[in-house]
Amino acid sequence: MLDKVALYLQDSHDLRDGLDIVRYAEEKGFYAVYQAESRLVRDAIVPMAAYAAVTEKIHIGSGVINNWTRNIGLLASTFLTLDDLAPNRIICGIGAWWDPLAKNVGINRTKPLKAMEETILVMKRLLNMENVSFEGEFVQVKDIELDVVHGRREPRHVPIYIGATGNKMIEMTGRIADGIVMNYCVPVSYNDMAIENLMKGLKQSGRKLEDFDRPQLIVCSVDEDREKAIDSTRELLTQYLAQQPHIALASGVSMSIVEEIQSILGWPATHEQIQAAKHLVPDSLIHHITASGTPEEAKAKVQEYIDHGATYPILYGVGGDTKLLIDTFSPLG
Repeated sequence: MLDKVALYLQDSHDLRDGLDIVRYAEEKGFYAVYQAESRLVRDAIVPMAAYAAVTEKIHIGSGVINNWTRNIGLLASTFLTLDDLAPNRIICGIGAWWDPLAKNVGINRTKPLKAMEETILVMKRLLNMENVSFEGEFVQVKDIELDVVHGRREPRHVPIYIGATGNKMIEMTGRIADGIVMNYCVPVSYNDMAIENLMKGLKQSGRKLEDFDRPQLIVCSVDEDREKAIDSTRELLTQYLAQQPHIALASGVSMSIVEEIQSILGWPATHEQIQAAKHLVPDSLIHHITASGTPEEAKAKVQEYIDHGATYPILYGVGGDTKLLIDTFSPLG
């Protein structure tokens, strides 16, 4: 049994139902809940604030927001505000976003490493309640600081985790961040490479792996009906492999499969298109990069990711009974 577990919520439930889900996860001893912000579906900050307002202990993270669409002042003040709602329970998960979505909304993601580094460095200083001037390539601020009228004026403990997938971003995460959100839809063997690159960055910052948090997103479909669980995951992978090619690359998925799926799916993908393309995702791939099946099968697969370097799972429940998922992985048994 895992002693530390988190839940990942995205967009497949009514927003108000999410409040009940998070309260139940807290009751069952879950350490954290992370709210997604991926496609143009659901903003992460609004539900995070709602979760903060209706819970007492569970940590609340963004899983993940991007560093391009909120200016650094707004980004820092947003997490200051969340920390006011849930002191010392907020985690800022931030990632470099992805194309084609970024391009489609007019953002040219040049030098993603440099842009992320500047964002992290300045945000940390602002949350430390410093007065900051910084003239970077992507972040330029002059004589700014967070202005607290009501509330705590001391430095805020809001750890910043980078949602890193590529080797260079992972290495930089070890050098400048407080933790890493390891990606989903990757084989267990991917973790070995990720940890190796993470340690390079940690060495540069004088830190040790055991002192660095490494939660991992894991797609997890749990059902007593094994085939039902697997089919739910198949639909998810059909969409993600087509629309987030960086994940497909990290998963080692054949690009010919990805291209065939892309030829069927539009943007955004319709239910009918997903149904037409899902047969292209084989069972072997589902078992290779997700934790899907009966509760015992799902737990065994999640444990593999832990054995290969993740500190705890962030469970992305797809198509099944969320209550069953929470009960299956509850640290309270």
